[in-house]
Amino acid sequence: MAQRVKYNRVETVFRELSYPIPRDDAAVELEDTILVLAEGERNLGELIAETDQSEYESARDLEAEINNVLPREAVGEPYQSEGEG
Repeated sequence: MAQRVKYNRVETVFRELSYPIPRDDAAVELEDTILVLAEGERNLGELIAETDQSEYESARDLEAEINNVLPREAVGEPYQSEGEG
């Protein structure tokens, strides 16, 4: 069964990985994780596979790259301050 994680809690999942980690390894590690967004859901492993970096040095590094591949409406209304997903 797939693990589900809200967008605003995704860094806790990223912290469980060992760094540095190649993009492909991170995608495989998280292929059974569903990211719950403000509008819909996405497979976290597939999102990681769409990023540009070939390797991540930290959970923050990976989270920043995920933010680059998500559409703006995925995280809620523009200027929303709660960070809820």
